[in-house]
Amino acid sequence: MACLIAAPCSGSGKTLLSLALTALARRRGQSIQLFKVGPDYLDPQLHTAASGQPCRNLDPLLCGEAWVQQSFQRHGSRSQLALVEGVMGLFDGRGPSPEGSSAHVATLLDLPVVLVVEASRQAGSLAALVRGFRDHQPQLAMAGVVLNGVGSDRHHALLQESLDSIGMPLLGALPRHSSLELPSRHLGLLPAHELTDLQQRLGAWADLAEQHLQLEPLWPLLVAPKPAATPGAEPSQAPGAAAPITLAIASDAAFHFRYPEASELLAQQGAELQPWSPLADQPLPAGCRGLVLPGGYPELHAAQLGQCRRSLAELQRAHSAGLPIYAECGGLLLLGQRLADAEGTPHPMAGLLPFQASRGALSLGYRTAESSGDGLVVRRGERLCGHEFHRWQLHPPLAEHGALWQLEGWGAPRRPEGWGTPQLHASWLHLHWGGCPQLPQRLVAAARRATPLPPPTTHGHP
Repeated sequence: MACLIAAPCSGSGKTLLSLALTALARRRGQSIQLFKVGPDYLDPQLHTAASGQPCRNLDPLLCGEAWVQQSFQRHGSRSQLALVEGVMGLFDGRGPSPEGSSAHVATLLDLPVVLVVEASRQAGSLAALVRGFRDHQPQLAMAGVVLNGVGSDRHHALLQESLDSIGMPLLGALPRHSSLELPSRHLGLLPAHELTDLQQRLGAWADLAEQHLQLEPLWPLLVAPKPAATPGAEPSQAPGAAAPITLAIASDAAFHFRYPEASELLAQQGAELQPWSPLADQPLPAGCRGLVLPGGYPELHAAQLGQCRRSLAELQRAHSAGLPIYAECGGLLLLGQRLADAEGTPHPMAGLLPFQASRGALSLGYRTAESSGDGLVVRRGERLCGHEFHRWQLHPPLAEHGALWQLEGWGAPRRPEGWGTPQLHASWLHLHWGGCPQLPQRLVAAARRATPLPPPTTHGHP
């Protein structure tokens, strides 16, 4: 059975260990399916690049427990190996509770846990730390520990004796070295497409696994789940669906935060997704009948986006033509009046919504959203669970009247948020459509009612 790689806290080395095992599996010619606990877009991009197949997020809060079990079974059983990377610390979930945590998912899927501990400044205290995590939830099976940041053979021996004293297997000891660090920025690790040396890194990660991990006990912990005895029906295109329609989806270095299920669920409704790059100043695809603007890093590309007059004019033209537009987080920023870059310099955006955006306080956490009225993809009184994660803030703040919905979460007082009309959905909130499949159904239905966008008569620039 597969295992779940967890840690006492973020930054311990979960992703490094996951990538090292994945790179070694590929070197050995074995297929491996990776999963990531929680609402993460960046780690899964690295996992997808390393494994050669889409990493799947497992989030019981966003998608429900049954969906998590089905996704793990369906996708995991198609490969020879599988592993799940946890999120934050092992028991970190919504607020102070373990709900939605790595431990929650490990228990739900009956997976043993491999605990990664950053041990560069520890010796005998390691035993107390590991014992606490092992005994905190006794029904959770802990297969062993992988140490990260081990400085020398003497340090390794000290840590080995510490774990021996509590009967905990040591499954590997990764050395302390700057070349093993994964570069990051304000929302997490660098996206895979920004790592120009990814192939070299994959080779180094595979070497790392071969040289420093106990592969004999570890490899059986990667065996993929068996196919279900009575497999459920495969998702497929909606029965009796009309002819395919074209939806444009923003896809470039500024807009790349989306789950693979988003494209799959739209395709099941008969949508053909055409990538569109606002950063490349492209016109919208011919015959486009709707737009999806996912999250990403538009704030880091604000100066370039501000110069993309054709892209911005295309957004205005699509809105004027009545095309449905779905925008999340970074996609929302593209629709405002101005967007400040990391240095605070404002740049013009599409101007469809009445705000300017600039760097501010971090907004982070699960949110319950209660819709204030009927919109493009939500209906009055509907309650959804999403995730908010951004450092840019809007000015002026959204007024109560006309808000898409009311958001609230642990430590986050109830407040109005988002814009919602029959044509437009724009919000900070990231949603996983695996947990709310009615949203892509409604989006495609609205696109079918829209008139295809005609070719532009002018590009608005030389």
